[in-house]
Amino acid sequence: MKQLMLGNKAVARGFYEAGCCVVSSYPGTPSTEITEEAVKYDEIYCEWASNEKVALEVAHGASLGGRRAACCMKHVGLNVAADPLFSISYIGTDTGLVLVVADDPGMHSSQNEQDSRHYAIAAKVPMLEPADSEEACEFTKKAFEISEQFHTPVFVRMVMRICHSQSVVDTKERVLPPQHAYVKDQSRVMLPAQAKKAHIRVEARTQELTAFAEESDLNRWEKGEDTSIGFITSSTCYQYVKELFGDRYPVLKIGMPNPLPVKKFQDFASSVSRTIVVEELDPVLEDHCRKLGIPVEGKSLFPMVGEFSQSLIASCLSLPEKPSNSLPDTIPPRPPVMCAGCPHRGVFYTLKKNQCMVYGDIGCYTLGSFAPLNAMDLNVCMGASLSGMHGFLKARPDYAHKTVGVIGDSTFVHSGMTGLADIVYNDSPATVIILDNSITGMTGHQQNPTTGYNIKGEAAAKIDLEALCHAMGINHVAVVDPYDLSATDAAVKAGLKMDEPNVIISRRPCALLKNVVHRKPIFVNEDKCMGCKACMQIGCPAIAVRDGKAHIDPTLCVGCDVCTQMCHFSALTRPEGGDEA
Repeated sequence: MKQLMLGNKAVARGFYEAGCCVVSSYPGTPSTEITEEAVKYDEIYCEWASNEKVALEVAHGASLGGRRAACCMKHVGLNVAADPLFSISYIGTDTGLVLVVADDPGMHSSQNEQDSRHYAIAAKVPMLEPADSEEACEFTKKAFEISEQFHTPVFVRMVMRICHSQSVVDTKERVLPPQHAYVKDQSRVMLPAQAKKAHIRVEARTQELTAFAEESDLNRWEKGEDTSIGFITSSTCYQYVKELFGDRYPVLKIGMPNPLPVKKFQDFASSVSRTIVVEELDPVLEDHCRKLGIPVEGKSLFPMVGEFSQSLIASCLSLPEKPSNSLPDTIPPRPPVMCAGCPHRGVFYTLKKNQCMVYGDIGCYTLGSFAPLNAMDLNVCMGASLSGMHGFLKARPDYAHKTVGVIGDSTFVHSGMTGLADIVYNDSPATVIILDNSITGMTGHQQNPTTGYNIKGEAAAKIDLEALCHAMGINHVAVVDPYDLSATDAAVKAGLKMDEPNVIISRRPCALLKNVVHRKPIFVNEDKCMGCKACMQIGCPAIAVRDGKAHIDPTLCVGCDVCTQMCHFSALTRPEGGDEA
């Protein structure tokens, strides 16, 4: 049956049809929806793991137990999973193990723009790269087959544009392979003596996979009418080339970017007068051509950074006209902002007020770096706020009473606990603020080990953050409501005065959660409003200034009362008639 599917949904369908039984992931845009779609199939056990390393280890364990398994993550999550990845590559697999990684060219929701194809090359693991939803489904199924044929984990590399665009998928029935028997095999114990032998097997496997790549239709040669130019391309760039030129020029579409074939590249290049490689981010295909001595053009024409488009390719190739379906150049900017009623807003206002050095982390609260708050000094990666702050304080003890590290509840469980352990063990007078909004927010409201619910919304064990912090050696743990500015300010001031590690838990559910009941919107008494714009200092999107007076959009305001605490003239008040909207 044919269905219109997002690329992410198509991957999940591929899991289902391939007989995958276990999926463990950590949410991260643009990969999140894969697992959210997979959990809709009762035949697949799905979970949110505490981080990507754990997710890969869970999937590998399920594969070891004889059932096809997968894990999903975004490109930066692969950095976290890299440790087990390289050893699992050596150990190999008998039952299919697939890693889906979603790259983010253009950094729509990421802190860097890394190209995950390098991980496949470095770990000596095959990678498949679909160019539409149909291929996303089919390549996922093919990945399980290759995994079992060559005894290796297999990557499926998605990119944002394939993850979040739709095309037709011809769905099939689920085929559940028989469960492989578990056989004890101590060659899987990666002591040096075994690892040395395993490396030899991996190199031999790579040679076999290279021969497979030569013959596989995953790498497809499409003939063209005009051989003056030939394009070597993959993923979204393949779609852009075809939309621009149709069948005019020959195209070598690469669906398996690691390992790459040799003869197929050489034969294709010799059949055209000019070979152009079109690929986003790094010159992986281009470098392969150059190693083979094939004269090509690639990054001499196209940029190393950002997401490509039909218009960009047309411009780089100096085509006389832009494609008719290109977007206008004057799209109004839409900078990200914390939502009206976001519980993080009061914390960042307080940190700015206290002139703190704020070591940030990854999550909704990263938006605290934007004007008018400007209350975050830097962020690096998940969990770095705590360990990074610890190092900063060792280098700058003079900042001990004006530095804080902020981290979300989900991120704290992901990789913040080890940083807190380091702070306690090595005695930093660090003030840690855990921003507990009762959900994994920026990726779309996924549950985590602190929420008390699993991926299906069923009741689950819940980590007690206060008890955990105490158990890790923190003597002073304060819990505040970030809507209460005076209490938040008092807690921050008290924490900064301490000469020992301390934790502040800012606890208030995300304003967008379905079970959160909002209060009536704040009312502006224009007779009392002096137009001082103090309320504008928190950057709430519900607040504006019109004709010199504060104005609150009642369709956005959730009645959090943060702005009322900032108004010195009592111009912002709660309307009569009760609190609930």
